[in-house]
Formats: sequence, C-alpha cells, structure tokens
Amino acid sequence: MSTRADQALERQASPWLFASAVATAAPHVSHQAYWLSAISLLLLLWAVRLWWKDERLPGRWLLILLVVAGCAGILIEFRTLFGRDAGVAMLVVFMAMKLLELKSRRDAMVVVVLGYFLLLTHYLYSQNIPTGIWLLFALWLLTTTLIRLHGGPSNTGGASLRYAARLCLQAIPFMLVLYLLFPRISGPLWGLPSDAHAGMTGLSDSMSPGSISRLAQSADIAFRARFIDASPAKHKLYWRGPVLENFDGTTWRPHTGQGAAATLDRMSPPVRYELTLEAHNQRWILALDAPVSLPEGIFLNAALAATQRQPVTERQRFALAASLDYRFNADEDPRTLQRNLSIPAQANPKTRALALGWRQTGLRPEEIIRKAQDLFAAEFTYTLQPPLLGSNGIDEFLFVTRRGFCEHYAGAFVFLMRAAGIPARVVTGYQGGELNPLDGHLVVRQSDAHAWAEVWLEGRGWLRVDPTASVSPARIETGIVDALAFGEPLPALVQLRADWLRNLRYRWEAVNNAWNQHVLGYDPQRQRELLSRLGLPDTDWRSLATLMGIVCGILLAATTAWTLYQRPRIDPALRLWHKALRQLARRQVHCAPWETPMALAQRVREQHPELGEAFQNVVDAYLRVRYGDANDNLTPLRDAVARFEQ
Repeated sequence: MSTRADQALERQASPWLFASAVATAAPHVSHQAYWLSAISLLLLLWAVRLWWKDERLPGRWLLILLVVAGCAGILIEFRTLFGRDAGVAMLVVFMAMKLLELKSRRDAMVVVVLGYFLLLTHYLYSQNIPTGIWLLFALWLLTTTLIRLHGGPSNTGGASLRYAARLCLQAIPFMLVLYLLFPRISGPLWGLPSDAHAGMTGLSDSMSPGSISRLAQSADIAFRARFIDASPAKHKLYWRGPVLENFDGTTWRPHTGQGAAATLDRMSPPVRYELTLEAHNQRWILALDAPVSLPEGIFLNAALAATQRQPVTERQRFALAASLDYRFNADEDPRTLQRNLSIPAQANPKTRALALGWRQTGLRPEEIIRKAQDLFAAEFTYTLQPPLLGSNGIDEFLFVTRRGFCEHYAGAFVFLMRAAGIPARVVTGYQGGELNPLDGHLVVRQSDAHAWAEVWLEGRGWLRVDPTASVSPARIETGIVDALAFGEPLPALVQLRADWLRNLRYRWEAVNNAWNQHVLGYDPQRQRELLSRLGLPDTDWRSLATLMGIVCGILLAATTAWTLYQRPRIDPALRLWHKALRQLARRQVHCAPWETPMALAQRVREQHPELGEAFQNVVDAYLRVRYGDANDNLTPLRDAVARFEQ
C-alpha cells in the first residue's frame, strides 16, 4: 500500500518548486564559479522543458552519471569536496539535479528541505540587510510551496501565499524570543569549515609596489569609529596596522622575533572612542595611533601595534583610547635599531649614493629628513597608476618615473633614511576617514589604506614622518579623492560629489551601521545588559533555557487561543443536523456525501421503519430552518433531534 509521500506529484506543484529552487540558489551565483552556475541553470531549464512538454524524466543511470560529473567538476574546481565553497556548490548543483526526478511528493519534499538548508548557507557569505530581506522572501516562497504540496490540486496559489504569510507572521514573536534569549556564543560559530573566512579583503602583512594602491581601489568599509568626545582633525587620524622592518629589495615584511616592550609616554590627553572593526582575517586591531587604553585580550607588540591572539574573523567592537601626541621608545633596544638600519647589499646604488652624500656633508638627522621631504615635494606625482618598476625599483622611482602611491614614497623614504644611517621602518594602516553626520560614526574604507614611515632620533624615540604629505598634502588634509587627478580608478562610491547622492549614501550606511551594531552585534555582553535591565542580572544557560521555554509556551498558548477564536463558527442548525446523523450512525445508517436530507429520510423509512417517522420530523424541521422563514427559531429542530435521540 503506497503512502501519501509516494503519491504522484500534481502537475500544478512543479512551477512552485522551480521558483523555490531559483530563489534559494540564485544569490550564490556571485560566489560560485561561472561554469557551475551555468550548469545549474541548464539543469533547471532542462527540468522546466520536461515539465512543459510533459516528457519522460531522465533514467536512473543518466542521473547517476550527472551526479558523478558534478562531483568531479567540484573536486577539480576546489580541490576538495568539503569546506564552505565546495559544500555550497554541491548543494546548489544537487538542488538543480533533483528537479530532474520530480515524480512523487517525496521528491518534492526533498527539494523543499534542501531549499530551507540552502537559506542558511547565504549567511556564510553575507549578513547585510539585502541578504536578510531576500531570505525572508525565499522563506515565504518555500513555505508557500510546502503548503501547496499538501493542499492538493484544488488549493490555489493565492490562498497558499496568504496562508504562508500568516504562518511566517505568527513565527515572528518566537523568532524574537529565540534571538533575545538563546544563550549567545562568544567568538565565531563552532564547526565552521576551514575556508569559511576565505576571501576577506583587507590590509596585508607585507608591502610591495602596488599592494596598497590595489587595496585603495575598493570602497569596502574597513572599520567605523565613534568618538566619545570631539573628533580629532583628519590629518591626525593615523590608524596603526602592521609595522614592517625587513626589506629584501622588493617586499617589506614585519619582524617575526620578539622585541623589547614598548615604552610610551603620553604628551596629550587621551581621546576615547569605540571601534567597530570589520572581519579581515588578521590579528591586528588598527587602533588610533598611539593606543593608551586597550580592552582585555588586546595587547601592544614591540612596534606599538595593537593585536590579539586570534584573527578577526567576524565583526568586533572595542572601547579604546589614544594619545595623539606621544613619545615612543626613547631608549630603544640596540638590536632593534640595527635591524632598522639594514638594507640589501648592492640594491639601489643611486639611492644609496644620494643618502650617503647627505650624511657625508655633516647634516644632522633632522636635516636629512627635511632633505628627503623636499626631494619628494619637488617633482613627484601622487597616483594610483604608477609605471612598473624593475629590480632596482627605488632607483627607478626616485630618478626615472617619479610617480607613485603611498607605498612607493614610504618605502623609498625609509630606504633613504637607512642608507643615511638613521633607523627607520614602514608603518601600514589607514589614514583619515569620512564622518557620517547622520549617526556620528567615522567611516574608514579600504580606499583610506595608507603607508607612512617612522624614524628613530636619539632622545626623541620613534617619530612619524609621512612622505606622502610632502607630495600631496590634500591626501592627508581632506582625503584620497581630492589628492588624485580626475580619471584615477577609484570606486564611484568613494568619488560621489553630488550632495544628494552623498546624503543617500550616508543614510544607507547609517542604516547598515545600526543593523550591525544592534542586530548583528547582539553579543553575550549586550545580552547580559538587556537581561539586567529586565531584572535578571545573574543568568546562566540553564536559567536562559528555562525562561525561553516559559515565554515560548506563553506565546504558543496565545497563538493557539487566537487561532481557535478566529476559526469559523459552525452553523448551529448544521451542528444539530450532524448530531442527528451521529445517532443514525450508531444504528449503522451512514449518510453518503452526495445524499440529500430528503433522500436520506426516504432510505431510513425503507430500511428502518421504526426510525422513519422520528427522523422525518428532524428532516422537516431542519429544512424549515435552513430554507424557510424560521431561520432564527431553532426550537422545533432542537426538540425534533431530542425526540429522535430518545
């Protein structure tokens, strides 16, 4: 005997399954390889054609061959069948393949369940507002399809959509309770695949010509800052990242060994602020230079960069403070000074000779620094499109091309200083930012990525020197847009000049920031703060589970009561008629669905004469109430049913 799940699938249900598959899988097109998306689309179109022409579905062996080919393609593309990208690609392809064997209701249920599961995978790539809105629509469509599958061919699409909307609305209170009371987990979700954080863009731990200029062409937000007091001037906003001390002639890298502890003397009152850092899969925090107050778990390394032990794989919020005027390591470790004087032998001979000439003339370190700054201010151009450089890149940059971005100026300046006998190193990070007047947050984008230099002077310690400011003061004072010539490859989002477009961007980013801060940023600390305001200061996972169960139980009872109250009331005359029919059923007389009351009375008189007269009285009274003038008088019908029961 076949079960309901084995029943053949109604033809009218297939379009809903096709639409659900598209809604749940389409957003993954931006993350998948194009050939995988193309194959999924072809499989979907094939399934639609088979349904439209009412043709026979592919055989089992052809489906097995498609599965093997799909797995092989995914294995070739990702070198594995596991992980985030490979796993999602397999789910999308299998969803398309499943549409080619839609024969029974069980097959359709597999597609629906697979669609629900695919909805979760979108949050591995994006958690923004458009993603949430799209997934709510896909959830509604999937639920409609589920209702349509169980409603039979007589159930219309409009009725299914309305019913699914009511169910989703009824689920919202439960969703809010689970969101607010479910015990929050500190850190990233357990069990995420190893490549779940792959593809994150941000500042690298090395610098070579072109590395920062490529990053500067992105409008993605690196972090936001909200100052507790007045916001400092833009030219003072240096957000410190990796400090690079080792140079191999082409690439600058950080020193990997241990150094002496940083000694910082504050020379100005601290500036307090809150930093919301986007995930960049690195350990540095990009604090304002120089950090003087750090939260638990954040520490300063020997180069004054704020770091934590684990990479930043999710958006994090920190309360920090900085002193914008400071003295750092006036008494430096001799090994650190020696390391920051090292340059590759035989590299860039012209630059080495220039710096050596400055040193041999007896100039003091401060004067050599000014010489280098004057050199850059003379005939150099700040650009995102510098020409390619050869093996002696700094020589070519200083004496031939004279066109470069901040990494060119910082690297060449540090090389000059080291060749002149002044300890120096490259500092990478971000500079400036754009204040959003709507929410008061300073937005720092990847396009604000920057590199500058630090030199060590006896008695004064490490001093910041930004050679880019000598070439293009506008880059430091107002931002990268004003510093570059027209036509440079900056994103359109960064180059907005029309007031209405800029205001529109401000509003959208303020909404996104509120979403990030209050929805995605609802962490264990904020949960504890909320429960404390509700009078529950000390809660563990057991008490939270109990509270969650109680609240959900109350909501369930309220929803059930409301549903019962909204249920259409049975007509009292019809209820009395059904009562009489139950009496007949006890005497083995059953009313067929097509049988009228008069036909039933005739059959009762013929088969059970002893009941004929009493039941005829019930039928006459029921018909008078239903079709006569006594619609409001149920007494005769009620008396007739009572006599029939006796």
